[in-house]
Amino acid sequence: MAVYTDISDEELEALLTRYDLGAPLAFKGIAEGVENSNFLLETQRGRFILTVYEKRVNASDLPFFLGLMRWLADHDYPCATPMAGLDGELIQSVRGKPAAIVGFMPGLSVRRPNARHCREAGEGLARLHLAAQGFPMSRANDLGQSAWAPMFQGLKDAAEGLKPGLAATISADLADLAARWPKGLPTGVIHADYFPDNVFFQGERFAATIDFYFACVDALAYDIAVALNAWCFEADGSFNITSARALVAGYEAIRPLSDAERAALPVLAHGAAMRFFLTRLNDWGATPAGALVKPKDPLEYERKLAVHRSAPDLVLFGAGS
Repeated sequence: MAVYTDISDEELEALLTRYDLGAPLAFKGIAEGVENSNFLLETQRGRFILTVYEKRVNASDLPFFLGLMRWLADHDYPCATPMAGLDGELIQSVRGKPAAIVGFMPGLSVRRPNARHCREAGEGLARLHLAAQGFPMSRANDLGQSAWAPMFQGLKDAAEGLKPGLAATISADLADLAARWPKGLPTGVIHADYFPDNVFFQGERFAATIDFYFACVDALAYDIAVALNAWCFEADGSFNITSARALVAGYEAIRPLSDAERAALPVLAHGAAMRFFLTRLNDWGATPAGALVKPKDPLEYERKLAVHRSAPDLVLFGAGS
């Protein structure tokens, strides 16, 4: 979450005339994340999040994202529910940009998750995968494995600027991932950005998932791989096997993995680290001046890539027998 588009009091009031949410009582920007402009909104009817979608989000994808959130909420999964306007539409506009208002979810994200948090997060991810079954819309993963090599073509100089020799290392990684990328795994709707800042807890109990703006249809186990990278590395760059075991055990308590999914976790985790390295590298020099946000350091994921490269079966220690 972040703020790239300022909204005046007059613009907010005009937007709210399109909803039955009452008059605004409080409104402030949320200076986190890198994708869209987000605001905490309190009206006479409650608390909400207003999102203005910026250039990375394709407006044609918004019906999928918002429809999925509505579907999940209707199927008892705890996530923010999009509010329909008086015209019945989930998507409105502000300053010529698409916008939506969703319900505020109680709870807090954790900056340093422990093994208990990881187990709860794993359960929450499996519940999401099951709740999304039957969702009638589909969206390809436009940041999936086939997109990485083309994306890197324009980023080689940026990689070399971060660390001499890195461009060649990443190119070799990409070739290896293309050769080993698994096929035929169970697929479904995945979150694709299941990071600690997108999961809320009450105490140490899973409370909700937010920010579905990378959701797509892909291998379900890829979502676990994203989570292993996001939840199970320590600040010093080491992989926490205890946390990984807890996350996978939590997931499997709800949805057991197949043998093929379990065996694929190492290459999926390597690939998930590549995806976030590349998008962070792209954002590193592309965040608009004046945005209330600092882009995330691509070197964090470069270090995770190095771990996967040197110990390719490490995540299997968290995957059970």
